[in-house]
Amino acid sequence: MLLMGIAGGTGSGKSTFVRRIFENLESDEFVIIPQDNYYRDQSHLTFEERQQLNFDHPDSIEFDLLIKHVEMLKAGKSFELPHYSHITCTREKTTTTIHPNKVVVIEGIMVLVIEKLVELMDMKFYVDADDDDRFIRCVKRDIEERARTFESVVDRYYKTVKPMHLKYIEPSKKTADLIIPHGGENKVAIDLIASRIKVELLG
Repeated sequence: MLLMGIAGGTGSGKSTFVRRIFENLESDEFVIIPQDNYYRDQSHLTFEERQQLNFDHPDSIEFDLLIKHVEMLKAGKSFELPHYSHITCTREKTTTTIHPNKVVVIEGIMVLVIEKLVELMDMKFYVDADDDDRFIRCVKRDIEERARTFESVVDRYYKTVKPMHLKYIEPSKKTADLIIPHGGENKVAIDLIASRIKVELLG
């Protein structure tokens, strides 16, 4: 099993990068584990209280469960991947069964922050992007996909997203084996990583 971690700031293009890597492969022998699925359930709070939470701090993620699930895959065991709603800020009742596979990708803003998780990875990548570009993508995504207002997205960006990025996510860049500028537009990096995965799949 080849275990890859792909991190980067909010709006850096991580998801696009991952998608384009696997578009190059003529195989379905891979699985993607999104860090976002492991946000802690906040159903005990009111909706207004949930909106004020800091979702960019490592404590907002149930990393112990994510690490347990990764260890299960490495041991050849399946697990139930939780589902999370960014609209309600709660964990959903449904899950998806994830089976061990030749290639496993863990993708999310903080996957290189937690040392115990990083130690399980064979390859580590950090998708880098200009701060202004990330901000614009963040605004567009949160309004279109997460039912947020422009004002709330901007307020959250300056209160939590930017300071947490500087404190936790940007420093995790030093953990990466490869820093990738331009995200999903970096065809050289995409082809390079896809080639490495093909070697693993053929093996």
